[in-house]
Amino acid sequence: MLLKPGEENQEYWFMFDGLDKVLHFSIFAMLGFCFMAAFPKIKFSYFFQIILIYAFLTEILQEEMGLGRSMETLDVVADTIGCLIGYYIYKLLIKRFF
Repeated sequence: MLLKPGEENQEYWFMFDGLDKVLHFSIFAMLGFCFMAAFPKIKFSYFFQIILIYAFLTEILQEEMGLGRSMETLDVVADTIGCLIGYYIYKLLIKRFF
């Protein structure tokens, strides 16, 4: 989804400026949560490095593929915050229910 050709369409009621940041945040929050569920014993530093590298790679690919997407620093920020939220939600759920 992050590498899908960019199409801006303002006809829909849910389209607004910054929607792509919300999508980046949401996708990486789920990615962070699922990554922790798959590898629960991974150190935080490794988790953070892997997710950050993935975020940078998706931004580089968006720029290089030439499909109407561009590399944006705020996307990496949204990705990083999203993965951290996913990480902490996983930790909270594990602490609360197990």
